[in-house]
Amino acid sequence: MNVETPKAAELSLPQAFLLLATNDKDGKPEVPVFALRTTVAGAILAELDLLGAIELQGKHVWATGTVPQTDFQHELELIRGKSRPHTPKGWVAILEGRAEVRRVYEGMASQGIVEHVGEKHLGRFRPVRYPHKDHAPEEALLKKIEAALSGASDLKVPDAAPADAGTATAGAVDAAMSESKAAEATTPDVRTTALIALLQAAGLFGKLFPDADRSRANELARDYWPTRAVEDELRLIRLAEEEAATL
Repeated sequence: MNVETPKAAELSLPQAFLLLATNDKDGKPEVPVFALRTTVAGAILAELDLLGAIELQGKHVWATGTVPQTDFQHELELIRGKSRPHTPKGWVAILEGRAEVRRVYEGMASQGIVEHVGEKHLGRFRPVRYPHKDHAPEEALLKKIEAALSGASDLKVPDAAPADAGTATAGAVDAAMSESKAAEATTPDVRTTALIALLQAAGLFGKLFPDADRSRANELARDYWPTRAVEDELRLIRLAEEEAATL
């Protein structure tokens, strides 16, 4: 019997990031817990951005009015319901936390991708871990990223603004459309590009792809606003830890 295995495209960005940030055998995070939580918050913003539900206007994040089908409806309503707007970094600080990470993990556990292990056993409490149960989604993600990296010059930030077709000549528009179609098969999709930026922001990209050119990943993390917010928040957390260590 032919069994259809999960594909990378079926995972949200928070799921994809958590899957790659988790040791497949023992279920422990491959990055510090604070980095895991902060990057998941950024991944939620990136997911809502790619769905067209939020956007960056000036220095603040706004809901667009689009209401897509998403597991992050609660977060979208939170952004929509705020009386005053917040910066991307502000939203990362609001969304980061143990509850968000656990909810994403549990969603993958319900899909049979990871396994919930831990909590109370023989009267003792053990830390909850999520080792991989189905390795196909992780393998699909890694292959997509490797394929994208093989054509690194085509990597672009997901929110890169297209040229204004209204000011172009008809011939230029036709040529651009033909060129776009020709490149479509080899240009990495925006989700893969966003995932690369998230991995870099969390400090995980070099661990997963030690032979890859990290300069482009660095540019992506800086240029894409959700991952730039993650880097800014992580920088503040590390500074606070360093200051606390000197007291």
